[in-house]
Amino acid sequence: MTQRDRDRLVVLRNLKARRIRQTQAAEQLGITTRQVRRLLQRYREGGDRAVVHGLRGRASNRKLSSQKRAEAVRILSQQVYRGFGPTLAAEYLAKRHQLKIGRESLRQIMIQAGLWRARRQKVEAVHDWRPRRSSRGELVQWDTSDHDWLEGRGERLYLIHMIDDASSELLARFVRSDSTAENMKLLEQYLRTHGRPLGFYTDKASLFQTTVKRRRDTPGQEIDPVEMAPTQIGRALRELAIGWTAAHSPQAKGRVERSFRTAQDRLVKGLRVAGARTLEDANRYLEREFLPWWNQHLTVVPASPTDAHRPLGAQHDLAAILSVVETRTVANDYTIQFQGKQYQIARQDVRRGLRGGTVHVETRLDGTLAVRFGTQYLTVGECQRPQKTVAVKPALVPRPRRRSPARASEQVRRIHSAILERPHIPTWQAADIDRTRTGRQD
Repeated sequence: MTQRDRDRLVVLRNLKARRIRQTQAAEQLGITTRQVRRLLQRYREGGDRAVVHGLRGRASNRKLSSQKRAEAVRILSQQVYRGFGPTLAAEYLAKRHQLKIGRESLRQIMIQAGLWRARRQKVEAVHDWRPRRSSRGELVQWDTSDHDWLEGRGERLYLIHMIDDASSELLARFVRSDSTAENMKLLEQYLRTHGRPLGFYTDKASLFQTTVKRRRDTPGQEIDPVEMAPTQIGRALRELAIGWTAAHSPQAKGRVERSFRTAQDRLVKGLRVAGARTLEDANRYLEREFLPWWNQHLTVVPASPTDAHRPLGAQHDLAAILSVVETRTVANDYTIQFQGKQYQIARQDVRRGLRGGTVHVETRLDGTLAVRFGTQYLTVGECQRPQKTVAVKPALVPRPRRRSPARASEQVRRIHSAILERPHIPTWQAADIDRTRTGRQD
């Protein structure tokens, strides 16, 4: 008997002894006078057991059978369900195995089976959350997560998230690289689906912001940064009249960071159960299963029913805006050089100021090329670059080998030795010889 039962018993005893009225007993017990009369009748018939509920000690009619508990443990013990929490496990048991078990009941079953470890609640520091924007489309947080989404079953993938700050509505896509082109493809999907939001909130990645250049000739002094040209995505957002804000820390864009934390838990496990191994499999599960579940269960109603998205106008050519734009100078023969190739401008598009002028070369998301001069597009065609002629050097005529002089014979050496060894008078004596007395005329 509990303390509550003892307190009720004291009230019933006072009521039976007529020390209090039925209205006072009902007020003390928190029940109606009709229920007080029923308790008093049971107390007179059965004594103190009247305050104990008749079903106490009996098994509940809704208690799970041992077979159902064993089946749940058997299913959740499979390798594909490793790491599943009670909430996610209850959803998959009901969806894939038609086994409906409440979340709390399943949590107790998983703890007893060693499939889940109860976690002690931690008292976290109080943090003042930034309030949500009031209208859908006022601010969209945009980021990319590098994670082992396929758990080694396939290639490494990146997940790009765009989540609305007011409603938490999510748009996502798996890509092979966190490049400008892949981010522009998701941006195009967002614009065609929802329209133009008022602003995007991202980090300071090089996709969105060009690194500021500062002078180094005066160290220690604050120099105004040199204004840099915008990135390709920054240029596109300007042309679409969409604002851009950079977050100074991951905590500043906490909504998209928390969405990645949820995805790295539930989405990874869902991809594992679905057996996804390729980019196509991952995007198929993402679009058919995860995003519909997210937008149905995790979104909230904005404070204002007004939609801040703006429609795309006739002046918004997404194929041209969402492209990689570079500038080139037109040569005197009306050709341009681009990515190692030479392109000839069609004769009918030649106009004043084109030769030596600057054109914009747009590399579209579908791989095509467009050349724009001012506001007019030009027809170009790839042409063969003239090959440089290399002068052929004449073949070198080999020089005749220089013959070494013949070695002197033994007889010649003896003659030379005899000549060199013949006695002779010194030069100064020969100069004093009087030729007139000898009678020789040289």
